[in-house]
Amino acid sequence: MPTPSASIIYRNDRNIDQRSIIALYEANHWSSARKPDLLHKALLNSHSLITAWDGETLVGLGNAISDGFLVVYYPHLVVLPAYQGLGIGRQLVQRLMEPYKNFHQQMLVSDGKAVGFYQKCGFYRAGETEPLWIYQGDEH
Repeated sequence: MPTPSASIIYRNDRNIDQRSIIALYEANHWSSARKPDLLHKALLNSHSLITAWDGETLVGLGNAISDGFLVVYYPHLVVLPAYQGLGIGRQLVQRLMEPYKNFHQQMLVSDGKAVGFYQKCGFYRAGETEPLWIYQGDEH
């Protein structure tokens, strides 16, 4: 059984190996795990990257892509299934959002049960907008 989130260590460094990332994404059935080199490069080149660790195990991460002034997009928030419900996702979101708290626009795309989670974190549907994309994954 996983430990409470109080024992989780949060880091914002880029010292994270590709195998740990792929294991986390595969555990959540994210299709981007099938592009390990690109996923690793994308995360390391994010504007912000926050990771959650239980000892040597990567148990969660979130990233942000931003112009650095007005707009930020939060594309990934992933927590190992066995560690979900312990507050790790909420901590990752709070830590990610802090540097962007005064930005004009903070956005993400969500579906399924994650919508309720993000609403609890302060996100809401933007009027009548619809998410549009060209997407090569299969988990949505």
